[in-house]
Amino acid sequence: MSENAKPLADRLDGLLFFPVTAFAADGSVDTAVFRAHIRSRLDRGAAAVFAACGTGEYHALGLEEYERVVAAAVEEVAGAVPVVAGAGHGTALAVEFLRRAESAGADGVLALPPYLVTASQAGLERHYTALAEATALDVIVYARDNAVLDPETVVRLAAVDNIIGFKDGVGDLDRMQRIVSAVRTSRPGLPLRYFNGLPTAELTALAYRGIGVTLYSSAAFCFVPDLALAFHKALGSGDDETVNRLLDGFFRPLVELRNQGAGYAVSLVKAGVRMDGLDVGTVRSPLTEATDEHIAQLAALIERARDLI
Repeated sequence: MSENAKPLADRLDGLLFFPVTAFAADGSVDTAVFRAHIRSRLDRGAAAVFAACGTGEYHALGLEEYERVVAAAVEEVAGAVPVVAGAGHGTALAVEFLRRAESAGADGVLALPPYLVTASQAGLERHYTALAEATALDVIVYARDNAVLDPETVVRLAAVDNIIGFKDGVGDLDRMQRIVSAVRTSRPGLPLRYFNGLPTAELTALAYRGIGVTLYSSAAFCFVPDLALAFHKALGSGDDETVNRLLDGFFRPLVELRNQGAGYAVSLVKAGVRMDGLDVGTVRSPLTEATDEHIAQLAALIERARDLI
């Protein structure tokens, strides 16, 4: 079996890359720069590309733009690693995005929380099940913000044939441990993949590793691939001395800087990519750019952190 013929769940391993979406000076999607961004990180060892997700400003893309972004990722990757596309909004519109992801050739979908409303467990189950049933693609359920899932809900979702993963953006380790345990005991042998989906996931990677969750989203890989890869390698090999050195010297200060501005989980990352030499443009509304002072602090932090590796 060729690598890209394997099930998506078997191909998701290593450092997961969540590219920013490049915008030209006139605000339009710049697929050429976007492809260059992807190529540069494939060359550095990205194990999967999650296109048009949170870091990629999914919320700000129209349907046509979204399909162009996902198609550009698929074309640039050319089967070397999986391409997973984000899909959210309300159920009906999320299905439209799913169909565009299928047309663009994605390998799977990261199902984002539904728009705005706070739903019951039954309603959330209905939403994610409807998305899975509307597509032939494999689906990873993303829980965060207004979509906090109970263990019993995840157990039922895991029974849906093409739901192959659960990504946690809530950060409640007690709940996450109970989810892992409930699926393990209720559906033994089920190969559900778990992901740490918190912003700057490296900060919580040791804690998640303790409950067996080793896959995570790395926004830092967008702009400091050397630091992100050094951390990922140390985490996987049990080199906790290096992990802690990078946590203390880079990732904790990065999170503290990220917390200085609303939306910095995207705009500060995009500033870092520009700083790294690729003009991916600015963020779209309602996000705003990081301040010059904070960008200067990011540059100084990166310069100091390079000495750590």
